[in-house]
Amino acid sequence: MDISIRDAVADDFEIVVALDDGSKKDDKPGYWRGIFEHYVYENNPDRIFLVAEKAGTVVGFIVGEVRAWEFGSPPCGWVFAVTVTPEVRELGIGMRMFDEIGRRLKKMGVTTLRTMVDLDNKRALSFFRGIGMRSGRYIELEKHLLND
Repeated sequence: MDISIRDAVADDFEIVVALDDGSKKDDKPGYWRGIFEHYVYENNPDRIFLVAEKAGTVVGFIVGEVRAWEFGSPPCGWVFAVTVTPEVRELGIGMRMFDEIGRRLKKMGVTTLRTMVDLDNKRALSFFRGIGMRSGRYIELEKHLLND
């Protein structure tokens, strides 16, 4: 299978917006403009935005970064977006992107990789568990703020 993984570039914007089928944002292009600004245009070495190509066509992406400020934890890698187009899922593309972002983050000195997944997103949970991710030492807590 002819799959390559590379850094995202400005020309990838439209296809990334189109591939983002899981977003519930009303303004997906606006959201992704902000992501491209921080992860593609600014050239910050702690931020990684990769795309996977099959035969020259973008078929997936993964976005992550090094963070060190959450709850006093040491620096760790975070993956906050990953998707592969449905036509080529189950071919190991997501795993290859995850492995590549993991290699890059490890070179930056981190030894832990984290993400957050909606409990109702069975596909994402299955993917992350399938590549070896497990519950970590922190638990997300939330409270819904109601209008008074």
